[in-house]
Amino acid sequence: MKIVPAILTESGDECVNLMRLAQSFADFIQIDIMDGLFVSTRSFPPETLNGMPTSIFFELHLMVKDPMSVVQSLNNRHIKKIIFHAETLNNYQPIIVQIRSMGISPGIAVKPETELNRFIRSAPLLDTIFFLTVDPGNYGSPFRPEVLNKISRARKLFPAAEIGVDGAVSLDNIRSFVDIGVDYACVGSRIFRSESPKASYLQFIRKLKEIEVQNEF
Repeated sequence: MKIVPAILTESGDECVNLMRLAQSFADFIQIDIMDGLFVSTRSFPPETLNGMPTSIFFELHLMVKDPMSVVQSLNNRHIKKIIFHAETLNNYQPIIVQIRSMGISPGIAVKPETELNRFIRSAPLLDTIFFLTVDPGNYGSPFRPEVLNKISRARKLFPAAEIGVDGAVSLDNIRSFVDIGVDYACVGSRIFRSESPKASYLQFIRKLKEIEVQNEF
C-alpha cells in the first residue's frame, strides 16, 4: 500500500507552498477541490491549478456539485487522475469519457453512506474507486469504521480496480486498510498539520514496512 499526502486548503498560495513542501519527501499528492455546496467548505478556484508552478504529479478529489464543469476548466499536465463523486451524477459515462479524452485517469469517490450499487455498472469504466472513511470536507473528522466492510466487498467485486481511502488514516488503523486490500491511503492533517510533515510521512512508510514484514510470517 502507498501513502499519498493530501492537501485541503482554501488558499491557492498555501496550496503551492504545501506542494513544494511535499516535493521534498513524496512524488505524488492529492489535492481536494471543494465548492462550498457539495460540502460546507470551499477551496481555492480549481482554475488556479492551471497556472500553478509545480513539478510534482497529483490527483484531484472533486468535492463539487458540478464536476463536469470543473473538469472542463482544467489544463495542467501534472494532473494524473481526477476523482469525481458518485453522489453528484446519475450518468457517469460522459465525465469518464471527458477525463480520458484529456489523457487523465478517471476515478469515483464514495461517501461513507453511499452504497456500491450506485455505480456498480460503471465500475469497469473506472480506474479507481475511492472510499471516504469520514464525512467529507474538513481535516480531522472522526473515522467511520463501518466503511471497512464496504471496501472489503468492493475489493472482491472489482479485483482489477485501484482502491483508495481517505479520512482519519492513522498509524493505529492503517493495518485495517492493508488487510482488506487497499492500494493507497491519502493522509492530510496527520502529515501537514504535524510539526514535521516529512517526519510524519516517513513514520507512515516505516509502519507499512513493519506490517509487510509481519505479514510474511
